[in-house]
Amino acid sequence: MAIAGPIPIAFEHVFPHGCYLVGEVEQVKDFTASTGGRTVFAKDKTTGELVWQVAVMDADPAAKLAQKTVAVKIIAPVQPVPPPSTPGLPITPVEFEQMTVTPYVHQTTGRLAYSLRARSMRAPRTVAASTKQTGAAGKEVAA
Repeated sequence: MAIAGPIPIAFEHVFPHGCYLVGEVEQVKDFTASTGGRTVFAKDKTTGELVWQVAVMDADPAAKLAQKTVAVKIIAPVQPVPPPSTPGLPITPVEFEQMTVTPYVHQTTGRLAYSLRARSMRAPRTVAASTKQTGAAGKEVAA
């Protein structure tokens, strides 16, 4: 099969309505390698870089309550820094770059689940910064 490992996916496909930080960036522990009082932190199998995790809230109004908050793992040599908060908003909007998705079967429920990874996070692009918009007739027009 041609698909091996994480599948590249655009941020807009995962979070078409955007997402917001609802937690701190935390380093992921390697529970298999950690023993007793010694904590070992996870490293990406491909790059060897550290694995970090942040909780985000999906802004999709149709998302079920149980699916609103998801974890995104970030592969980076140092702790990623969240974008600055937006004045007037109680939560911080964020976008992820170079995202991948890995489907798996959840051990407890037996249902299909997804692991989301990214290489970095940043403040969302503004509408003016996007290269194309859809016009009233449904055709793409330059911004």
